[in-house]
Amino acid sequence: MEVRIGIKQSPRELAFETDATADDVRALFEAAVTKDAELVALVDTKGRQYLVNAASVTYVELGGEAGRRVGFVS
Repeated sequence: MEVRIGIKQSPRELAFETDATADDVRALFEAAVTKDAELVALVDTKGRQYLVNAASVTYVELGGEAGRRVGFVS
């Protein structure tokens, strides 16, 4: 699934693919907001970890589940 996160004071967004479901990602951000957590930890399909400051998130866009890709993948 594709995740796009908008960050305050940044012209670019953080975009990556993850194996987590939309409900899992939504639950992480909802828990961060309700518990006043500073960071949200996410892992992409390549195993890279992203730590996002919960207070600076402006939006989270959750794409559909990733289908099978055709062609070269980097």
